[in-house]
Amino acid sequence: MPEDAGNATMDPGFGNKLDFGDRPALIIVDFVRAYLDPDSPLYAGVEQTCENCSDLLSAARRAGIPIFHSNVSYEPGTDDGGIFKKKLPLLSVFDRGSPLAEFADQLQPENGEIVITKQYASAFFATTLFESLVAAGIDTLIIAGVTTSGCIRATAVDAIQHGFIPVVVEDAVGDRAPGPHKANLYDLQAKYANVVSQATALDYLEKISQR
Repeated sequence: MPEDAGNATMDPGFGNKLDFGDRPALIIVDFVRAYLDPDSPLYAGVEQTCENCSDLLSAARRAGIPIFHSNVSYEPGTDDGGIFKKKLPLLSVFDRGSPLAEFADQLQPENGEIVITKQYASAFFATTLFESLVAAGIDTLIIAGVTTSGCIRATAVDAIQHGFIPVVVEDAVGDRAPGPHKANLYDLQAKYANVVSQATALDYLEKISQR
């Protein structure tokens, strides 16, 4: 387990390593301007995380693996965010047409990359992500983006529950505070996912690209 995923000793029986599969896909979760604009109510100070995601995305493109980007979008003046949006009214920054809902400049989807638009935390919930992964024969989902304690965790838990090996790239996920970031990485490694370094993920993608 990467050191930054938690400083406490893992209890025996937890943190079992899952090997990478043979058919990976990458998903960049919700990396939009709302988390990068200092004037945004969701600003998270994750500029370095964004750069790391950009490097990871470039490596995935070179490897030729399927790439997904998720975003959040709501119809203004409607209840399509349900109780989630009532719990967190700040989610109105994702109302359709908001500039804060646009993808970060260096993480713009390219032709052939699928955008998964969601209204809740997990990229699997009420979307076509599962069906798309199955159709592509994917066994491993490399997960990057924001935020570690929210949509990253929800997507990783749903990935393992849908039968995929979740690989969370520690340096390419971020949160608004170090406490929840580290605690959730620790818990994900303990029970739900492989938490790996950026270097490990890049090395894996390099090997894929050489096949």
